[in-house]
Amino acid sequence: MRLIVARCSAIYSGRLDTVLPESLRLIMIKQDGSVLVHADQGGYKPLNWMTPPTVIEETAPDHDTPARITVHKYAGRTEDRLVIDLLEVLSDASHEMDAPDAGSALSKDGVEAHLQELLAAAPQWCGEGLRLVRREWPTDIGPVDLMCRDHENGWVAVEIKRVAGIDAVEQLSRYLERIRLDPAFGACRGILAAQQVKPQARVLAQARGIAWVEVDLAVLRREREPELRLFAA
Repeated sequence: MRLIVARCSAIYSGRLDTVLPESLRLIMIKQDGSVLVHADQGGYKPLNWMTPPTVIEETAPDHDTPARITVHKYAGRTEDRLVIDLLEVLSDASHEMDAPDAGSALSKDGVEAHLQELLAAAPQWCGEGLRLVRREWPTDIGPVDLMCRDHENGWVAVEIKRVAGIDAVEQLSRYLERIRLDPAFGACRGILAAQQVKPQARVLAQARGIAWVEVDLAVLRREREPELRLFAA
């Protein structure tokens, strides 16, 4: 991983256009092609980012222009581009990280691990007609909790959380992006399963074409019967 602390500006063009004026920021360039631009405020979320696969070009400074990092991402005929001008570099360090499979699978808490186990045994709680193909389906950025097939034999990736927020939607979106690179999985859809799905996550999931379902751990454990609900026509 390469970490650059620099006074920089950034211009993103693609699905929308954004401009970051000159400021001191942290630029992270990961071995998989991810590029993230962070400020010292705003929590963990970067100001700009590009997810792999990307093409990264660097140009050295000359008397007229500063050093520049240009990140390209191609999707068919369209291109997303992030141009970062490095006006003053305070630090530029690279670090050898562990192999991806050594840290890609985040340890789940007891509730999430138990949810995964129960839903693997009864995937129909995530969607009618689902059948399990494999738990911990590997991708090059981490494993998907459950990979299933639906009643039409289509592929369905299920990510399981105790409480699902926007982060969970973003995580599943990244997994789907990687999975769909294989033409055999190009139509793979995603389902977010959680005990609670936050309202913001519901909105973002709908915008991303991701389904969501709230599951009751007590019902899955057969500690009580599911509630009967009457829906008006």
